[in-house]
Amino acid sequence: MTYRRKRAVFHHVLEYAVELEELSANPLHKVKFRKAKVNGEVDRRSVVNPHQARELLVAVTYVGKSRGPMMAAMFACMYFGGLRPGEAAGLRKKDCYLPEKGWGLLTLEKTRPESNSRYTDSGESHDERGLKHRDKETRPIAIPPELVEILRHHIEHHGVSKDGRLFRSGTGKPFPGSTVSKVWREARTYALTPDQVASPLAARPYDLRHAAVSLWLNAGVHAPEAAERAGHGVDVLLRVYAKCIDGQREIANQRILTALDAA
Repeated sequence: MTYRRKRAVFHHVLEYAVELEELSANPLHKVKFRKAKVNGEVDRRSVVNPHQARELLVAVTYVGKSRGPMMAAMFACMYFGGLRPGEAAGLRKKDCYLPEKGWGLLTLEKTRPESNSRYTDSGESHDERGLKHRDKETRPIAIPPELVEILRHHIEHHGVSKDGRLFRSGTGKPFPGSTVSKVWREARTYALTPDQVASPLAARPYDLRHAAVSLWLNAGVHAPEAAERAGHGVDVLLRVYAKCIDGQREIANQRILTALDAA
């Protein structure tokens, strides 16, 4: 997407130069560039285990007087619920079923991805949109008791915005992406070793979502169920997370040996 956009702008600049007779022809027409194919697979080095994830979520609360504590539950939604950052930003109290005991439920309806305010309908950097890759209007996600407790604590101590959103800055707006990234980078230095900080391990908040889906698959959750929770198609899910399903080679080897012994 970035390549196409920048190439189109550069192409128009050169076309304008030709129109002004500064150039005899657009030299970009002679450039043959073939982009390397990107399969979109998740780098398994970026995927944290449950212990590391919990350490990172605690570390977030140490960042700043209020920013980190107010963001901690948002990051927890990405890990325990597999939400995309924009989906977490758009989460409202009415979307949450948070019982005192047992599993809860998030019913996602809206997402608030960050864009340049010049390109949004509202003129805000976080425009409200429907869910990504969804024909349905909502996406239900069962959430474990640990996340239920985190969200109940967040609502009790930090409240919600006027429109019911759980996560917002002091002005009531969604947290800017730059602020979220800054808090996350600092939290990594508290929770991880220097070698891990220099590695791809949980380098971005989005990697918490990757860790969530990888955990589901490793736990034996059937691909259609994992795909439904993640908001993916099954084919995309298996292609993107194929290398993050730990232990599958050993299972396959054992099954092959069993079949050979039975022959």
